[in-house]
Amino acid sequence: MTTKTGPVVDKTAIRNAATILLLRDRATAPKVLMGQRGAKAAFMPNKYVFPGGAVDAGDAQIPLARSLPDLCQARLNEESDLSAETLAVAAIRELWEETGQILGQPTDETTHWSDAPQDWAGFAAAGYRPDAAPLQFVFRAVTPTGRPRRFDARFFLADADDLATDPDDFEGAEDELSHLHWVLLSEARALDLPFITQVVLAEIAARAHDHTPPKSVPFFRNDDEAHLISRLDGISPLAK
Repeated sequence: MTTKTGPVVDKTAIRNAATILLLRDRATAPKVLMGQRGAKAAFMPNKYVFPGGAVDAGDAQIPLARSLPDLCQARLNEESDLSAETLAVAAIRELWEETGQILGQPTDETTHWSDAPQDWAGFAAAGYRPDAAPLQFVFRAVTPTGRPRRFDARFFLADADDLATDPDDFEGAEDELSHLHWVLLSEARALDLPFITQVVLAEIAARAHDHTPPKSVPFFRNDDEAHLISRLDGISPLAK
């Protein structure tokens, strides 16, 4: 499409983002934690989503109690300008801010996090440092062109059994998401969902009972008219 001033170009900046798909009761009746965005939200108003959001500049400075699994690190580092650790920190921070849930390892007198930045003050005061070991990288998607905001989002799967907090207690949550609740995977797609959330739900529904990493991670690139989809396997091209 062209105009008198030349071709139309989507100049919306793409921000890095991280999201956590938190599952519980995986062996019996798998449920996922979801919340609803506000009606006045600039991005996906009224939609039900997983806890997540944009990477903050300070996320790169936050120390992890335990690192991501090696395979997840390798896959996250493919075609990325951010470290895997930074993305994991962002996911854990967003989970904490939006739900009040802590994915962390307890500290003691020698490891107490006394210099935690403001965003992590409550997390540290509860006696924890962020823990990336339970995270499994399962999906990546870039928001299509033409949207008011665009994100390059990495989706992590985690089990509620690895939380340091009561999975039914959302008292510590900020107000960005409402109606926080556990939704049966078999019923989640009946909610008002963004398209990509529907795709991710289908992906994890097939893996709800499987704790092993996927053979490869889908990457919805959305970087041309073909909306190219590729897969991240974490294997060096020289080793293939």
